[in-house]
Amino acid sequence: MANLTFKVPSIVCEGCADVIKKNILNLDAKAEVGVDITAKTVSVETDVSESSIKDIITSIGHTVE
Repeated sequence: MANLTFKVPSIVCEGCADVIKKNILNLDAKAEVGVDITAKTVSVETDVSESSIKDIITSIGHTVE
């Protein structure tokens, strides 16, 4: 499994975090997902590619740096 961290400046609340987590888990049910609202980061331990995770985050309206 890869440990990936993404800077997602559009995270502003727990609702944002919940939607991101839900969508990543829909892609990979075994993923470990952490969202730090203050730091605006998403950490994912997954077997799914980095580009797939970025695509999921951007498809729900968030930006990834």
